[in-house]
Amino acid sequence: MTLRADADEPAERPRVPLSRRRVLRAAVELADRDGLDSLTMRRLAQEVGVEAMSLYHHVANKEAVLDGVVEVVLEEVMAAVDAVEAPLPERDWRAALRARILAAREVFLRHRWAPRVLETRTETSPAVIAYYDHVVAVLRAGGFTFDLAHRALHVLGSRALGFTQELFRPDGARPADAEAAAMMERMADRFPNIVGMLADAVHDDPEGTLGFCDDQFEFEFALDLILEGLERRRAAGA
Repeated sequence: MTLRADADEPAERPRVPLSRRRVLRAAVELADRDGLDSLTMRRLAQEVGVEAMSLYHHVANKEAVLDGVVEVVLEEVMAAVDAVEAPLPERDWRAALRARILAAREVFLRHRWAPRVLETRTETSPAVIAYYDHVVAVLRAGGFTFDLAHRALHVLGSRALGFTQELFRPDGARPADAEAAAMMERMADRFPNIVGMLADAVHDDPEGTLGFCDDQFEFEFALDLILEGLERRRAAGA
């Protein structure tokens, strides 16, 4: 006699096979949720529901995981850049590149830990090279010589990927209002110009804090300055 399962009993969910791709996606999700420091081999194994030793069939060690999550994030960046709506570079290279950089920035804002990982890699990922190759293609289509495109990459730096170290906040921390006000008072005699600048910023935006900067506005402001300067050099034939 063949026994049949109770019709009301839920069917067992099929087990998703472990793969390098699945491990890396889980690593990205873990870092997004709990921060980069949570990304250990033990925690990652728990995340995918296996013993830690099983991970080593797919990633050699934690450094291999970090290399892999850079690949995953850069794949997201390339997909976002490919999907962006912007003028053809031949018609308006600045608008084309600006839109692509801001699309890349949106990806890195979803994965705020990723720049830290990217900057610690000892070898440049092919995915990073592919992205910068795309940037050079936009510049070339806009009339840049290879020499000026090379200089443009140096000027843009990590900003081409949509992130940069913020002034006064290398760890990304934003001081509380009371802490920032006390800091300004301590600095007033020694650094009057900086304190005057900060006080003016707070006066212009009284609802703001002495984090005082709208990071997105400041990023776009600096990006536009760079692109405008590069256009002047391009138009002058530099």
